[in-house]
Amino acid sequence: MKTRAAVLTAPHAPFEIMELDIDDPGPGEVMLRMSAAGLCHSDLHMMDGDLSVRYPMVGGHEAAGIVEKVGPGVKKVAVGDHVVCSFTPSCGICRYCSTGRQNLCDAGSTILEGSMPDGTFRLHKDGTDYSAFCMLGAFSEFATVSEYSVVKVDDWLPLDSAVLVGCGVPTGWGTAVNAGNVRPGDTTVIYGIGGLGVNAVQGAVHAGAKYIVCVDPVEFKRETALKFGATHVFSNAEDAHAKVTELTWGQGADQALVLIGTMDEETITAAFNVIGKGSTVVVTGVSNAANLTVHVSGQEMVFMEKTIKGTLFGSSNPQYDIVRLLRLYDAGRLKLDELITTRYTLDEINQGYQDLRDGKNIRGVIDFSL
Repeated sequence: MKTRAAVLTAPHAPFEIMELDIDDPGPGEVMLRMSAAGLCHSDLHMMDGDLSVRYPMVGGHEAAGIVEKVGPGVKKVAVGDHVVCSFTPSCGICRYCSTGRQNLCDAGSTILEGSMPDGTFRLHKDGTDYSAFCMLGAFSEFATVSEYSVVKVDDWLPLDSAVLVGCGVPTGWGTAVNAGNVRPGDTTVIYGIGGLGVNAVQGAVHAGAKYIVCVDPVEFKRETALKFGATHVFSNAEDAHAKVTELTWGQGADQALVLIGTMDEETITAAFNVIGKGSTVVVTGVSNAANLTVHVSGQEMVFMEKTIKGTLFGSSNPQYDIVRLLRLYDAGRLKLDELITTRYTLDEINQGYQDLRDGKNIRGVIDFSL
């Protein structure tokens, strides 16, 4: 069987649209007909060489589609089911899944390698194996994936909006609610209002934060933050810090959530400085692994009991939280449609990523029906 897919053959190169051979699903696997795929900044990190991945690789890790075929032994979904994919698989039995930390599942050890958990590949061309980013390769008309990576969702939900709960929404929402532990009355500072940061705003609103202070240099994104519930927006960290000092009578913020596209030392330092005693910095954004971006005063960390922590997938549990967030959307309590700035065809993927670089999109989506 053939599929058209967007492929990265090397870092610092654009996506190429290719026709690849795709294998039928084996034991514990399913084949999906893709409906939509989100354009997430993590794929830019792959394009820019910040992530150590195996090329050639089919990009895309925020995905939704319909089950086309199932392999032997698959019980959790059937042909025709609507699913959202999680870029972090969950086997349900490893140490991390069994202790409620599905986002850290051991089956996710190959997401950068782009292989199945057993180290094999399902996409090929002229004798060469093609990797699938995060075991998904969502920028493809069809994808053969592990059943660990799919979550069945209600079939009346529009998949071109539901796709966003595969990465951006739970990562941002969970950064505030799970990792940041935002509570009613808190003051929360959010750095970066893209596809993740705007959902951290939604999470902080749901959790009852009194003040939600957002920092982003792009005016369009600051305006979007206000529409999603931010109370104050600033173009730079210095002005935000001054306002937080005023709002909290000098106590400092309860949380600083760092969701900028590429992590840097300056933003981490600003986040560390804006929080008060016993408060937390949550780092969600990604940078090149060789860059050491966290440099703070150890004495201040100790004397003021400040915490800096990282979070993957917003410390959410895919099999539960994807469905939970979609039920909130279905009830009118979570915004998804409003997150989508532009829809693109698969052939327009490079334009979509250029728009992301240019700050034009909160979230772009590849719509396979176009």
